[in-house]
Amino acid sequence: MSKTIIDIQKVQRAYRMGAETVYALRDVSLKIGENEYVAIMGPSGSGKSTLMNIIGCLDTPSRGKYNFNGKDVGRMSDADLADVRNREIGFVFQTFNLLPRYSALKNVELPLVYAGCSSSERRERAAESLTRVGLADRMDHKPNELSGGQRQRVAIARALVTKPSIILADEPTGNLDTKTGEEIMNLFKELWQNGNTVILVTHEPDIAEKARRIIRVRDGLVESDIMNAQTAQAG
Repeated sequence: MSKTIIDIQKVQRAYRMGAETVYALRDVSLKIGENEYVAIMGPSGSGKSTLMNIIGCLDTPSRGKYNFNGKDVGRMSDADLADVRNREIGFVFQTFNLLPRYSALKNVELPLVYAGCSSSERRERAAESLTRVGLADRMDHKPNELSGGQRQRVAIARALVTKPSIILADEPTGNLDTKTGEEIMNLFKELWQNGNTVILVTHEPDIAEKARRIIRVRDGLVESDIMNAQTAQAG
């Protein structure tokens, strides 16, 4: 059994909407271990985005417990949470979230600026990360000089540069054509095979099918949590 990174126990997330209480998550329990490749899947309004925000320490549960790498997230200060988000979680977004005036290299360096690394170490690690995603020859290009797939690779390189505990990807192929999306999914598979823990959040069944484990969320509950026999054999 691999080391548990994410341990969510009976988590609820409720929002007040006027006089009404709306439950985005009702009673969710799950564990994700080191070097797993997991897809969290569900239709719009299922609670998957709320679950992603809690896993990524962008939101906290209304009730229940979340341990990340053995630490109780509910007891962390805002500064502690920010530190976990920067050092331990590599985020990949549908819209890439790159700074347009910065080169690919500078975009990838950003998390290391917040981590307090020296400029020489930042450059070295960012270049290494871009090489890892196949962009060694595009480091000085700005986002508008790159294709959509290349931009998403820059975003993945940025997510990898802090050597995080998990890579958390939200609809990572949502803005890409089918062929480019396939290339990005192959890259995630490669990262997982090289030892990274990868968590995808998606509403697309064909994207979820690429993962080794599929957690389906509906109406704020975990509807099913299954190993994907097809990718288990392939992996």
